[in-house]
Amino acid sequence: MNRFPLWKYVLIGITLVVAFLYTLPNFFGEVPAVQLSPLRSSEKVDTVLLGQVESALKAAQLTYSGVELAGNSVKVRFPSTDAQIKAKDVLQNSLGGRYTVALNLVSASPSWLTAINALPMYLGLDLRGGVHFLLEVDMKAALEKAAIRYQNDFRSELRSDKIRYGRISRDGNAVTVHFSTRDQRDAAANKLGTVFTDLIFTSEDQAEGFTLTARLKPEAITRVQEFALQQNITTLRNRVNELGVAEPVIQQQGATRVVVQLPGVQDTAKAKDILGRTATLEIRMVDEQADPIAVSQGQAPFGDDIVPSRDGGSIAVKKDVVLTGDSITDASPGFDNNTGQAAVHVNLDGKGARIFKDVTRENVGKRMAILLIEKGRAESITSPVIREEIGGGRVQITGMESAQEASDVALLLRAGALAAPMQIIEERTVGPSMGAENIEKGFHSNIWGFMAVTLFMVIYYRVFGLFSSIALAVNGFFLIALLSMLQATLTLPGMAAIALTLGMAIDANVLINERIREELRNGATPQAAIHAGYERAWATILDSNLTTLIAGIALFWLGSGPVRGFAVVLCLGILTSMFSAVTVSRAMANLTYGRQARLSKVSI
Repeated sequence: MNRFPLWKYVLIGITLVVAFLYTLPNFFGEVPAVQLSPLRSSEKVDTVLLGQVESALKAAQLTYSGVELAGNSVKVRFPSTDAQIKAKDVLQNSLGGRYTVALNLVSASPSWLTAINALPMYLGLDLRGGVHFLLEVDMKAALEKAAIRYQNDFRSELRSDKIRYGRISRDGNAVTVHFSTRDQRDAAANKLGTVFTDLIFTSEDQAEGFTLTARLKPEAITRVQEFALQQNITTLRNRVNELGVAEPVIQQQGATRVVVQLPGVQDTAKAKDILGRTATLEIRMVDEQADPIAVSQGQAPFGDDIVPSRDGGSIAVKKDVVLTGDSITDASPGFDNNTGQAAVHVNLDGKGARIFKDVTRENVGKRMAILLIEKGRAESITSPVIREEIGGGRVQITGMESAQEASDVALLLRAGALAAPMQIIEERTVGPSMGAENIEKGFHSNIWGFMAVTLFMVIYYRVFGLFSSIALAVNGFFLIALLSMLQATLTLPGMAAIALTLGMAIDANVLINERIREELRNGATPQAAIHAGYERAWATILDSNLTTLIAGIALFWLGSGPVRGFAVVLCLGILTSMFSAVTVSRAMANLTYGRQARLSKVSI
């Protein structure tokens, strides 16, 4: 009656071992580290950089506990924060010209746990320390930027249809075109109204002439603002990735603000610098008259700049910029139809298309350099010879080493620049010591709560109380293991949810134990009472947990930030508690009492 088949015991044993292994990394803590990431995302790190890092540290006689390749970065572990800070200065001086050097914290788990992908939970800002920024997007500037773009596009469209106009002025996000005759104004209204469907056009007759004023429709204003916010979030996320933050929080707050939380980042100045960076494109003409020997020696002719090229050499380019990345409306990776090489296809706005067409027409037979400027450093991706005039506003950039690089460059060009200015309106720094104190307090609260519950259960329910307490501990292991497997982020509200889950999980065992007591009082045999206690309490346990689970799902669905973190831990805790309270505790009861054919009493 009270026996499990062998496979159930095996299943429980396997889950216990797995839970223990995946919980274990959380007890090793973190060690200080220095992380090196390439300044250009298209550049990859390799074992050569690993050797350079080790050589630089050995030359400075700095002791390190480990060095490894982690993604597209190198992480070096140190025994103390003093060694970490000294190493950062050494690596910054020796390799900082090509790499971002940042302070960080990495897991101290042994390699054999990492090999089976047993990783610790991510810790939130309040537990690990780090920086918190609240940034606000200048929506007025976003609308004005859109108006400037339309101002340039109007010129191109009116010139293409040979419609004469006077000046084009802008007041805020309203663009006004001046005409000398009503017929010109009406022709322009028909043309522009057909092309630019997001605009409302208003005609006005004035003493000095005729005007046509364009304003964004309300739904178009909303779209521009949403695009500015989302592109800025994408840009910030790309920049934050360079810091190697394990679980950054970059999310929208309201209609105009963005929250950025960087747990574990100790170098706040580096974080602020990263958030402000952009990547863009410049097109310049190559100086064909420059002396190649002087260029290779870094001697720039008057009016030129020397920039490195993708093939490893250097070229001289004119200081005058033909076109910038501000004219790019879209960029996508692809392939050159003629050669099959990876390429980036760039779309230019009206002004950029016109400039590019004029420049290519006037410089046939000359070389044009396409420069990628990222973090203040320029590199010539390609410098092709102009064969013919290029119109239409669509440009193909070749010279990519791989399809992945083409994808990376397209991403940088698409999201490398902020769509609208942002300013930091709130900045908070949580020190590692405060995070450690929060962890200690949260850990102690859970431990003391568990001990109090265990003491009560053992005194009140004797052996079955011990079963319940062991099942409660197992539930804690299951919950921590599950959070670690999912690589969830644990915050203070999450720790509160763990404490709440442990308190609620014991309710199921109380229901079971009370049901067993009731069956014994009604005259049932001990074996029958145990069986009935587990079987008949299950429906009540399921109902009570299901209602709490619904509330947790509602919190996750409707909440944000810490509320969602609390909800995730609560929902997972409900699922693990139902398994541990019913299955694990019953397995212990079956092993203890199930094999006794003539059981006279139970300790409950």
